[in-house]
Amino acid sequence: MADNLQLRRGLTFTDALALTVGTIIGTGVFLKTAAMGQSLGSPSAVLAAWAAAGLLSLAGALTYAELGAMLPRAGGEYVFLRAAYGDVPAFLYGWMRFAVAAAGSIAIYGVGFSIFLAGIVDYGPPWYEPTVHIFGTSVRWQFGARQLVAVGAIGFFSVLNCLGVVVGGRLQSLLTAVKVAAIVVIVVGVLFGSRTGTWAHLWTSDHPATGGMAAFGAAMLAALWAFDGWNNLPMAAGEVHDPGRNVPRALIIGMLVVLVVYGLANLAYCYALPMSAIVTANSTAYPDAPPVATKAVQTVLGDGGARLVSVAFVLSSLGALNGSILTNARVPYAMARDGLFFAGFGRLNRAATPARAMLAQAAWACLLAVSGTFDQLTDYVVFASWVFYGLATAGVFVLRRTQPHAERPYRTLGYPVVPLVFLAVAGWLVVNTLLTNPVSSGIGLGIIALGLPLYWLNRRRAS
Repeated sequence: MADNLQLRRGLTFTDALALTVGTIIGTGVFLKTAAMGQSLGSPSAVLAAWAAAGLLSLAGALTYAELGAMLPRAGGEYVFLRAAYGDVPAFLYGWMRFAVAAAGSIAIYGVGFSIFLAGIVDYGPPWYEPTVHIFGTSVRWQFGARQLVAVGAIGFFSVLNCLGVVVGGRLQSLLTAVKVAAIVVIVVGVLFGSRTGTWAHLWTSDHPATGGMAAFGAAMLAALWAFDGWNNLPMAAGEVHDPGRNVPRALIIGMLVVLVVYGLANLAYCYALPMSAIVTANSTAYPDAPPVATKAVQTVLGDGGARLVSVAFVLSSLGALNGSILTNARVPYAMARDGLFFAGFGRLNRAATPARAMLAQAAWACLLAVSGTFDQLTDYVVFASWVFYGLATAGVFVLRRTQPHAERPYRTLGYPVVPLVFLAVAGWLVVNTLLTNPVSSGIGLGIIALGLPLYWLNRRRAS
């Protein structure tokens, strides 16, 4: 490992766009509608929650586009937070990202891949399936072939990305093109060929509906997981060619593509299926049921056709897995280069990739992949992430005040309204999650707080 190696700007605009779209579109769009339906019970409310989450994510991407173009270095939010607030908030974010968000996201994509592969391969029953009680909550845990498949996928793509950013970028472009084409085919097939489809499904429900902002916030948080990943591209900004131009373009165009794809996909689900079929799709409550997307396709092609479509789901989750592995490893790398994390994570291999950080990230993600269900993992990841998304977005105000003459190739569209709206809704989501899901949010906050003694210990050792 040579310490004088530098990251290579080998990602083109196409690669950057594929990273944005491919990291966002993964497993959530095929799964999360079920959990949202259980919270709301109304198809129109579910669609509204998807729309609200999408517009909020777009507002965040518009703000991050300015920060990413202004600070085009590896690390994403870590770089933004350090420039705006100093070392401590930046370290806490980086620690949270490594311990929860990055490894958790990778674990979730690995688990999602294994769920979709089950539509093609019969895993058989779980080998071990106890019920664990945590703070009065019953958690059903499984271990078997499905978990081993998730671990294998995480390990394979982590090793592949150690071969160089160009390899990872080209693979990402291919997987993203395939997954978007597959989703478009599915949507068109369901909207024009579903045997049970009716537009009446959109405004009538055969499942009890629940109201209130708390339920809407819980459903919106679930949708935000499906949109999560819009912040990933700036983490790899140090490897994007002409980042001042390509990072904002890729973020904004990519988010618009995702908004259209997600809107059409969920419209197709609600058109093809009654709410009773949506709420009983794969989720924590129904872990052995097929995903809501599979149920929708079954109304067109039957069981055999649904198995074929599972191939598209597998490719989609693999694309998100690859993009998440590529981008997230750059955060501990950037921290280590600044002397705030383990020094070994700041070293590059002969292919100019942070291989040590990537492999450590993979090992932790594998442990998380066998530790809980899909929805439980996403609750920890989304809550912890949004605490820092809000802080990073507020950084655009701080940096405009403290660094008014810094070069800004792109300025946030709709400033200051867009970032202010994002901050207001993000704050409401964090508070709502603390009230409605105290266990998951408490675990997230506890992991963030663990970073404080680690920070002081690391600084003391460095001095």
